[in-house]
Amino acid sequence: MARLSVYNIEGKETGTIEVPKGLFDTKVSTNVIQQAVLMYQAAERQGNASTKERGSVSGSGKKPWKQKGTGRARAGSIRSPLWTKGGVVFGPHPRDFSYTIPQKVKRAALRESLNAKFQYKDLLCLEDIKEALNKTKEFAKIIGNLGLNGKVLAMLDGSDPSIERVSRNLPFFTLMRAQDVNAYDVLRNKKILVSKSAFMSLLNRIS
Repeated sequence: MARLSVYNIEGKETGTIEVPKGLFDTKVSTNVIQQAVLMYQAAERQGNASTKERGSVSGSGKKPWKQKGTGRARAGSIRSPLWTKGGVVFGPHPRDFSYTIPQKVKRAALRESLNAKFQYKDLLCLEDIKEALNKTKEFAKIIGNLGLNGKVLAMLDGSDPSIERVSRNLPFFTLMRAQDVNAYDVLRNKKILVSKSAFMSLLNRIS
């Protein structure tokens, strides 16, 4: 059975949490992770690319010149795609790229992404911070004590509400609720910091 160490705000280990068998002690399944990440990335695409077809560009619908006798190539409209400033053939139009995958796959992707972070020792658990913090430097000191560097995703459910305010100005630091996090959020951050309450919430989501 896997165990996750728990640290206090001074960076000292105070205990461990037992992880249910079969969650973080198995090989990471990258297949479900790929499915979920592609879905989340597709949902972020704006889909604003737009072109005008021949019916949308400005210009007269009159035939430029008669069909025969001029010596020039026949033409039916100045809005033809063959002409400069004419319409575009099969060009892109605004669209929604998002799609959905089964909830079981989403849950499995979150489980496997956390499994990967655990196996690479990028998942840290912190005791719930019950004391209010007044300064950003106070919270930054806690992050320093834990040895966190790079992009950090934190889920500190059960901690004092002041954490949200004092962590706003920290670079490369994102604070989210455990119930809102998905596999893509986990994977695009180097380190994952969870409180004991948040970790139990995550276990309920992925079990």
